[in-house]
Amino acid sequence: MRAIVQRVMQAEVTADGRSLGKIGQGFVILLGVGRGDTEADADYILDRVIGLRVFADAAGKMNLALGAVGGSLLIFSQFTLHADTSQRRPSFTGAAPPDEALRLYDYLLSRARLRDVTVESGKFGAEMQLHLVNDGPVTIILDSRLHGG
Repeated sequence: MRAIVQRVMQAEVTADGRSLGKIGQGFVILLGVGRGDTEADADYILDRVIGLRVFADAAGKMNLALGAVGGSLLIFSQFTLHADTSQRRPSFTGAAPPDEALRLYDYLLSRARLRDVTVESGKFGAEMQLHLVNDGPVTIILDSRLHGG
């Protein structure tokens, strides 16, 4: 499972001119579910996101996690994170099939909502537009298969 995590001042995801999710300070998470991913991959990604200490403390150092600043999450599915770009036209065979990706996306959302954080989301499979103000900018790439466990 792959995630692009962007620290934002605000963000909104829309589809067909309608707002699907909107947050203030927090993280936008573009989530790519790959073939063979499991609940353990989703748990790893969520644990890392919640624990990332990239918000400024009183001294201006990146030292605080999401909960310490009252931040929110805006999460949506992004199968293109598993693109094979060895050719000019990407292949997405590394992405999980839609039914499996939806199951793990929903799982991650449900687990995130059990945390002490506001969670907003996009709509799985929809054509969406993301509007955000990246803070820093701070952008972190997470991949559950590279954590060594």
